[in-house]
Amino acid sequence: MSLSEFLLVNGVMSLSLFLHVIGVVVWVGGMFFAYMALRPIAATVLEPPQRLTLWAGVFGKFFPWVWVSVVLVLSSGLHMLSFLGGLGAPLYVLAMFVIGVVMMMIFFVVYFSPYRRLKQAVAEQNWKSGGAALGQIRQLIGINLSLGLITIVLAFLGRAL
Repeated sequence: MSLSEFLLVNGVMSLSLFLHVIGVVVWVGGMFFAYMALRPIAATVLEPPQRLTLWAGVFGKFFPWVWVSVVLVLSSGLHMLSFLGGLGAPLYVLAMFVIGVVMMMIFFVVYFSPYRRLKQAVAEQNWKSGGAALGQIRQLIGINLSLGLITIVLAFLGRAL
């Protein structure tokens, strides 16, 4: 490989890694803030109509960024995986890929099922139904947050394991 080819590959890999990290920071960081900071306060100071309306609005602003993050993480992850040998990549890299795909599937479930029900319940002022949908979203986001944090640990400690 010539020097110019090496520099091009290195530059493209660096760009892929940058886009990957940005996607992860937005997605996992947003879940962490929502789950660990916003949720406990909203649950204690807001009545169901205000709380459910707040969450429908928050998710309406956050979920488009999650879609962007999913595209960035998946495309950059596949690109980097191809340079690491595909299925021959180190086990921790393959584990990160599998966990990432599971996280994306969980997000799709959240977006297309309980989030839709939450928006509809808020529009209809059906607070009981909205509360049930929000409870399901909370559980799934809790799972995804845990998986995201595990993936970050693998990214930094995987080589040593």
